[in-house]
Formats: sequence, structure tokens, C-alpha cells
Amino acid sequence: MKKITLLLFGLFISIAAVKAQSSHQFTLSPASFMLDGKPFQIISGEMHPARIPHEYWRHRIKMAKAMGCNTIAAYVFWNYQETTPGNFDFSTGNHNIAEFIKICKEEGMWVMLRPGPYVCAEWDFGGLPSYLLKIPDIKVRCMDPRYMAPLTKYVTALAKEIAPLQCVNGGPILMVQIENEYGSYGNDKVYLNTLKDMWVNNGIKVPFYTADGATPYMLEAGHVAGAAVGLDSGGSDDDFAVAAKADPTAPAFSSETYPGWLTHWGEKWATADTPGIRKELTYLLKNKKSFNLYVVHGGTNFGYTAGANAGKPTEYQPDVTSYDYDAPIDEQGNATPKYYMMRNLIKQYAGYKVPDVPKAIKTIIIPAIKMQPYTTIWQNLPTAIQSPQPRPMEDFDQNQGLMLYRTKLIGHKSGWLTITEPHDYALIFLNGKYIDSVYRDGGKWSVKLPASDVKDPVLDILVEGMGHINFAQYIIDRKGITDRVVLNGMTLMNWDIYKLPIDEQFIGNLKTTTETAPNTKGNFFKGQFTISKLGDTYFDLSKYAKGTVFVNGHNLGRFWSRGPQQHLYCPASWLKEGKNEIIIFDMQSSTAADVATSATLK
Repeated sequence: MKKITLLLFGLFISIAAVKAQSSHQFTLSPASFMLDGKPFQIISGEMHPARIPHEYWRHRIKMAKAMGCNTIAAYVFWNYQETTPGNFDFSTGNHNIAEFIKICKEEGMWVMLRPGPYVCAEWDFGGLPSYLLKIPDIKVRCMDPRYMAPLTKYVTALAKEIAPLQCVNGGPILMVQIENEYGSYGNDKVYLNTLKDMWVNNGIKVPFYTADGATPYMLEAGHVAGAAVGLDSGGSDDDFAVAAKADPTAPAFSSETYPGWLTHWGEKWATADTPGIRKELTYLLKNKKSFNLYVVHGGTNFGYTAGANAGKPTEYQPDVTSYDYDAPIDEQGNATPKYYMMRNLIKQYAGYKVPDVPKAIKTIIIPAIKMQPYTTIWQNLPTAIQSPQPRPMEDFDQNQGLMLYRTKLIGHKSGWLTITEPHDYALIFLNGKYIDSVYRDGGKWSVKLPASDVKDPVLDILVEGMGHINFAQYIIDRKGITDRVVLNGMTLMNWDIYKLPIDEQFIGNLKTTTETAPNTKGNFFKGQFTISKLGDTYFDLSKYAKGTVFVNGHNLGRFWSRGPQQHLYCPASWLKEGKNEIIIFDMQSSTAADVATSATLK
């Protein structure tokens, strides 16, 4: 019995020793971050699990480590984890945030977690769930109880996933961010501190940090006392002096150092000045300043996850599908010249060994794919919803995609038609004939309806939502027709509304038809291709106008002839050996065209 007791005691001591060895203390001092009592320089690269094919998570983390990073910063997108109100997905595919964090630990990387609730990130609605927009006068990022109630559920649910993965519990999470760039939006310090307390009450014990522009007013409004001071970005003595003045008790670091930048539809591809980032990175490394590269690898805005910017009410700038970001690791996961420049700099200053760069991901080129007409929107209309006036998509639990608004013209039959407001792109039809298109950006929302010899002309307005605004003051951004439609000053009433989400489920239920459609717009095209070996590829949509492409049921994202993006990324894991299927929905094109593939984004 004595021997058994001694054995059990020894086992208990061993377990306690292992636990003590695996747990770590990460603390804040006024001058630096401290890991297990020693100064620690964070050299972080940011990537977002939702934007990276699940099968490539480990590869991208290895790529960041081989560049010299010791930490991964990761956003968690609330609207990606809460798929429908009250239903959280933390277990399937890209939703398994705990798995991503565990892989980081397995690869010897620390983690800075950025759980929002608001994240910006060029992500749809900045990560906030669009079901909030069903509330007509909702106020977000403040103490509005209608916002705080679902936020509390989100924090509670996510905390259960991440609390065991804190460094104090043997995991890799060093810090958790509170909100994001709040000083650029509001000044509700009660809200920020309530959010912090929410995390603490749900078991978060590691330090917190905030991230704001390196200006006094942003830091005053967005910082929480006692949290580390993140600067977006911090690249000079002056920037860090501003941070020290904002909170002399906490360390400061560059929470977003930008090696690249975002691109909107209609712009040239954004490219960051390599000498500029070399200079900033040299300053940070030479002066032992901690920093996070936003982003080390961007990935892809698959489906309808891309957001948009707007500097004024009539401005709208949607982001392209690719989130390549001109980052050191490109969209497919390859090292760029910028990657090797940064790798050499980090090796020079960091003082630790950097692993070899992983092998590049295999790419394949598929012979041109023959496309055929498949069906149309008009043959796939669901049951109509009647409404006195148009209502936005969110009212009907639809996030984006399309919505068709139909009414008969009584009184005025022709003249100037004004849509207030079209969010974001609309096609106008009269008696089945295409008349014109309206794009939200610029505020020119009127078209001329011609005279008709039909007694009660039918007006159709097919509206596409192109991404909720994700930054600044206009993030309350509903999709579809958000107010009314007026013809010669007369408000048009009595509408039939058709939900057309154009998502994976909708595509899976398409009805094929050989009938001639009354409209030449809104067509689906289908093709098949056979491959013997798997690999990543890019589908070339340059022969099409505007729409969405699905491969084996996966939504690759939007394409638009205005560019700059013409090639859409498809990971090998979404293909299969043998027969594959591609379906293209195009709002504008009426004839099929072959689809080529490419090895690169550009």
C-alpha cells in the first residue's frame, strides 16, 4: 500500500511538473513584453483561417515561420462562426478555429488572437453578422442592448473554444485583442471595458491589447487602460512616443505593419513600395520593437465574404475576390521576392535560426473547358413575397446574392425611374426587355423607361449585393433596394419580391430548361472537365461579364469584367480526380464562352 501511495504521489508530481513546464506566463511591462520573466519580441505574421483552404493551414503557418515569424495573428470572424442566429460552428472545416490554433502550437508558433467582434479586415460587414441589420434602427459597436445581447452569446461561445488554448493553460495564445481600431469609429469607453470584462468573466487570463492609428485622438478613444498599445501602424520613434503618452503603463507595438494593401474592383492591383516596407521593418527589428505584419498571407475572399469601403454616403468601393494583398506569401501560398527580402532582414536581426522554406504548392493547367447554356434566373424564381414597398435582403434572412423586385406600372408608364438606394448593382427590365443597369457608386440611380404599348407594363429590378461596407461610419449597409422606387415622382407600390441567394444550396437545386427565356440577362452556364492529377489552379473568367463561379459546388467568389481580377483561385482540395463540374452565373452575358485556366492570379 505504501509503495502504491508513493507511486501515485510520484505520478502526481510528474504530471504537475509537465503541466508547469508546458504553461507559460506572458505579461506586460511598460517597456516590453515578458515571456516567462524575460523580454520577448513579437515577430508576427497575420493570416486568417477563413480565407485559407483548411488543408493548407499548416503549410501557410510553416511559410510564416520560415520567413522568421515567431507568432501568428489571426482574426476570428463572428459572422463566419455564427452561421445563423444562435447557431455556432466551431467544428467543420475552416470554422474550426481551435484546430488552427493547435496547429500553430504544433509548429512552434505563438498566437495573438483578434476575435473582434468587429474586425474590419476587408471582410463582409467587418465580421458582424448581417442578421443584426433586420433591426431597422440598430446601433453597433456600442452599448445598444440589441447589439450587446447577441455579442454576449458570441463571446461566451468563442471563449469556450479558446480559453483552454491560452499560454497559461499550455496553449500558444499570448494576447487577445479588444475590438479593432475603435478610435477610428467611436468613443464609447463603457462598451470597450464591458467587452474586456466579458472576456475576463469567460476565462480569458492572458493580457489584452487594442489597435488604433498612431494619433492621440484615436488612442484616447480606442485604448483600454492596462492593455498593450497596438499601433496601426507604428514605424518611427514619434509613433511610439504617442503610444507611451497614451498609456505609460503598457508596452506598445506595431499591431499592423503593412507589407501590402487591398484592391477594389475597377482599380489597378495595389502594390506596396518594397523599399518603404524594408525601411520600416529595419527600424522595428533594429530597435527590438514588436510588430505584426498585416498580412503575411492574405488568402481569398471565397463566396460572398469580401467587404467594401465608403468614404461618403454615395461612395461604394467593393473589394475584389482575391485577398492576395501583395503580401509576402501570395494567394496560393508561394514565397515572393518581398518574402525573401523580409526573411533576410529577420535573420539578420532576430538572433534565432529560421527553417527552410517549404516546397511550393503544385499548380495544374486544365485544357479549355467547353461551356453550355444551362438555365436562367427567370426559370428558377421561387415563390414571391408580397410587400407594399421594396425591402432589403436582410429583412428576409438573406445576406447577399440577388433579389428580384417586380411590380406593374399603374399611372405613369414611362419616364425617369429612380431607385433609392440600389445596393449595390441593378439590372432594369420592362416587359422582359433589358433597359439599363444602375451601380450604386456615385449616386446616379436614375434610368429612362421608354414608352410601352402594354396596358400594365411589368417592371423588374434585379439587384445584386456586392459586400457589406466593413469600415468607418457607413457600416450599417443593407442590401437590395433599401428605400423606394419612384417613377416621375410617383412612388411605386405593390411589389413581388423573389429571394435569389445564388449560394451553394441554390446552385444545387437549379432547374434545367430548354425553354427560351424572356430575358437575355441572368444566365447560368455549365461545363465539365476531367483531370488525372490534382493541383491548384486559377479559372480565367475574362470572357464573361459579371457574376459568380462554382466548381464542384464550391463558390469561388465574384468576377467582374471591369477588373483588375480576371483569374479566380481554386485550391486542389476542391477538385477531384476524374470528372469535375463548373457552373457560371453571369448577370450580363447571354452566350457561353470557353473557360481557360492559369497558374497565376495576374
